[in-house]
Amino acid sequence: MEINLAHLGAGLAIGLGAIGPGVSVGIIAGKALEGMARQPEASATLRTTMIIGIVFAEAIALYSFVVSILLFSK
Repeated sequence: MEINLAHLGAGLAIGLGAIGPGVSVGIIAGKALEGMARQPEASATLRTTMIIGIVFAEAIALYSFVVSILLFSK
């Protein structure tokens, strides 16, 4: 069985590209919940900011997915 380096690169790109956003989403949500627990009146602002941060973190995961697709298609 032959190992294609493009397939290996695609797997590494999506695998390593998902670690960072996964960790960052956990940190973002945890810090937002701590802030909401300390100041319940600021919940709406913290929730909005948390969602925007999560969206940017997930965009990085989508970029790694696109890179893996481009590597796989070669």
